[in-house]
Amino acid sequence: MTEEVILQVKDLKTYFHVDEGLVKAVDGVSFNLRKGETLGIVGESGSGKSVTNLSIINMIPSPPGRIAGGEVIFMDKDLLKLPMNELRQIRGNKIAMIFQDPMTSINPFLRISTQMIETIVLHQGLSKVEAKAKAIDMLKLAGIPAPEKRIDQYPHQFSGGMRQRVMIAMSLSCNPEILIADEPTSALDVTIQAQILDLMRDLTARLGTAVILITHSLGVVAGMCDTLCVMYAGRIVERGATGAVFEEPKHPYTQGLVKSVPRLDRISGDRLFSIRGQPPNVIDLPDCCPFYPRCDRAMDVCKRKYPRTTEFGNGRAVSCWLYTEAR
Repeated sequence: MTEEVILQVKDLKTYFHVDEGLVKAVDGVSFNLRKGETLGIVGESGSGKSVTNLSIINMIPSPPGRIAGGEVIFMDKDLLKLPMNELRQIRGNKIAMIFQDPMTSINPFLRISTQMIETIVLHQGLSKVEAKAKAIDMLKLAGIPAPEKRIDQYPHQFSGGMRQRVMIAMSLSCNPEILIADEPTSALDVTIQAQILDLMRDLTARLGTAVILITHSLGVVAGMCDTLCVMYAGRIVERGATGAVFEEPKHPYTQGLVKSVPRLDRISGDRLFSIRGQPPNVIDLPDCCPFYPRCDRAMDVCKRKYPRTTEFGNGRAVSCWLYTEAR
């Protein structure tokens, strides 16, 4: 990892207009991604993690969604303002994505060879013969046995773990600068999860690829990520180096998440900690701290206004009135 910033997300806002009102799925998200860095984004379901990363590559379905504001700077260009033909040259080439369920992102009617070769020919300018050779090499790197034979098979002939390996091979086949992984292990059993994470760590380190890893598992974050962003109700409530956040979580929501993780040194029979209440309904959410109904340290000001972001240095920042008032 270097100090060179290759992606800047500035005040990103993505809204959905539905019959019930306005859903601010992403509401002012900002972060930087450095070359070779692995950035984790964690939070409960519905916190805006996936929508944030779909917004980065401008894949929000419109209607009902729209990117209402902000900038995504990559290679000195704002991806949100690029014409579609230029953006297509970046998607899958410079910025690749692994989706949550490989069966929804791999065409079940086409052979693996057809799908991988098309991507490589389109973005790398290789002949079909050269593209097939590279695709076989990538499958081999991804741990697919007998890749020369299996490349001509259909997705249904692969297990779930093998399909995810194919997705990783396909995503990295064009040597992207950035890989976005949207909960790449959520549909897999624990043993296969560990294998996939080890594979991603090995291949991205070998290729020098920066990674944005979306997950709800703090265990995955602890083993994979250099930097951590915690999202709640469409906003980043805490960010910083992963070790620092785990060692001293500052936001009450982050503290709750860390305390909820089962520990081997916990006394047998102790009840696991859980954050009380439910995530908020983000339709027409008022401009207050959305976590206050679940927070044991909530104050009157939390119910009236959203807190400013307090910077602590070294990339550490928290959006909470506890620290705004102290400062």
